[in-house]
Amino acid sequence: MKVASGSQVKFAAVLVAMIFVAANSWAASKGTLEINQPTQVAGTQLARGKYTVRWEGTGDQVELKIYNGGRVVTSTPAHKVKVQSRTSADTAVVSHNGDGSLSLTEIRFGGKDFALQIGEGGGGAGASGAAK
Repeated sequence: MKVASGSQVKFAAVLVAMIFVAANSWAASKGTLEINQPTQVAGTQLARGKYTVRWEGTGDQVELKIYNGGRVVTSTPAHKVKVQSRTSADTAVVSHNGDGSLSLTEIRFGGKDFALQIGEGGGGAGASGAAK
């Protein structure tokens, strides 16, 4: 049986630590989204249902990806903004378009001090739904 050298043990420990940091970072940039009515996001019509959202980027400009199962259904730039008060659950904020359709304008994350604004951002007309 071969015994690992000290440098091999150190390398393995560093590798495990890097994987742990990457996994925590990935989880920190993930949330849920529940759509109660068909809603437009970046030119894509999302059907009613539950979705997973992930975002990548540092600072206030991120790339938002919306997943249904393991498949990306749409992606769009988003703006990370501080919120005045935290919500208890992940919440979709939508705006009502002139033709009666809905567009996703913001996603608020339960317990988080930030939200992701989509498109022009700003005041959406109301919450479309919440996911736990």
